[in-house]
Amino acid sequence: MAHSFEQSPGGVAGHKRPTAFAFDLDGTITRAELLPMIASELGLEPEMRLLTELTMAGMIPFEDSFRLRFAILRTAGLERIRSVVAEVEFDPDIEEFIRQNRDRCFVVTGNLDLWVQPLQERLGCRFFTSTAMTDANGHITGLDTVMRKNVAALELKEHFDRLVAIGDGFNDVPMFDVADIGVAFYGIHSAPDALVSVSNYVALDGKSLCRLLNTL
Repeated sequence: MAHSFEQSPGGVAGHKRPTAFAFDLDGTITRAELLPMIASELGLEPEMRLLTELTMAGMIPFEDSFRLRFAILRTAGLERIRSVVAEVEFDPDIEEFIRQNRDRCFVVTGNLDLWVQPLQERLGCRFFTSTAMTDANGHITGLDTVMRKNVAALELKEHFDRLVAIGDGFNDVPMFDVADIGVAFYGIHSAPDALVSVSNYVALDGKSLCRLLNTL
């Protein structure tokens, strides 16, 4: 999901701003993985959880995995999915950090724009997401684009002198490769070795993460 940066509070057109923070969503800001959570409501949890775990470990490419998971969930109505997503719990410390720094905090997620809209409204910051195709009645008909996190990171680097990336899964590695500083987060599970190996810091919980971010 692309956005204009020129209207950001504190921004000056044509000038880079100091530091941006790019957060993964699932298991970083949220205290649950969204797609398994949705699948649980639909009675599809075992299939979705296996796909998610294989993806987080880097055994299935994210784009292939997301297309499979999208195919599993697309039969559910959009409003039903949004109602489930809207109930997800945020890490309170990370949520507060984002609220205090909305103009330089961004969420970079492979999740679908229409699915995570309730969370964007709750956090009030910009999201970069995968996008859906819809028909005249607003029903999802298919995938338009699957978010590549390095592309979002490169766009942020065009507007900020420094990018700090925070994530917990293998699919965050491309974002960390672009970022100036990477923080591997151990929120609801351990970060994979591949992510830790390209990280500058490791944070074990939201409180210690935000203490670190306030020093960067």
